[in-house]
Amino acid sequence: MEKRDFRKWLSEFRDSIADYSYYIDFGKVYRNVDNIKIELNILNSLVGSASIENDFRNILKKYPEVLKCIPILLAVRSDEIEAMDEDGSFSYDFGHNTLSVEQYIVFMHKTGLFDLISNHIVSNLVDYVTGVETGLDSNGRKNRGGHLMENLVESFIQKAGFIREESYFKEMYIHQISEKWGLDLSAISNQGKMEKRFDFVVKTPSTVYGIETNFYGSGGSKLNETARSYKTLALESKTVDGFKFVWFTDGKGWMSARNNLEETFDVMDEVYNINDLENGIIEKIMK
Repeated sequence: MEKRDFRKWLSEFRDSIADYSYYIDFGKVYRNVDNIKIELNILNSLVGSASIENDFRNILKKYPEVLKCIPILLAVRSDEIEAMDEDGSFSYDFGHNTLSVEQYIVFMHKTGLFDLISNHIVSNLVDYVTGVETGLDSNGRKNRGGHLMENLVESFIQKAGFIREESYFKEMYIHQISEKWGLDLSAISNQGKMEKRFDFVVKTPSTVYGIETNFYGSGGSKLNETARSYKTLALESKTVDGFKFVWFTDGKGWMSARNNLEETFDVMDEVYNINDLENGIIEKIMK
């Protein structure tokens, strides 16, 4: 195979692989709002109230279940909220009606929620909570981002004709690979850490491919460690008949760790980027 040019390969790395669902999971937002929509609409009767304390007191007596949607008005997911000031320290449980109505009224005053609701700062609590949930969901981008490269690689594995649980498998440990196909993978040490688990394993008639995937949009010490450990893994894998280690990686974060990445690139034939995936590398190498 023709020797690849590392600099050209690195120049193809991308800034982002965000897909359309990466930014906000609106399905989850709407489900969360729907779960408390009735209670929020009951609380909507407080909007613009001239005697909000009395109205809130009456609501709690008739519909104590509205308490469960109070925390989300403060962008808090937990049912339990701790609060303290010069008057003392209180633990509020909104999942169970454990405090007096008067103490919940204190909470609504001191957090500013009564002011928010009674002074027309919001006109509809369902709409308001939809906005809150949208903001909270943006915090989930990091978790979604961690799966983007995995999902992308899996789509190309499927495009190449491999079928999940038949010819490719997700998240397999070394002992599972050894047991399933009778391979001796004792040479793969994982540098003394916990037993190695591959993101994907592809099985062809002649070879088992252990696949790792990652994308780094920003730099950091982890990249150097990843490059070094995968270099070792690549060298160890070369001693195992019928097994190959394949690494799909990308992201401009690698610019800060290019030297370590180049060291791995020099000893590892099967390290590829997204551009390689788009050009059909899986079909070419996994036969």
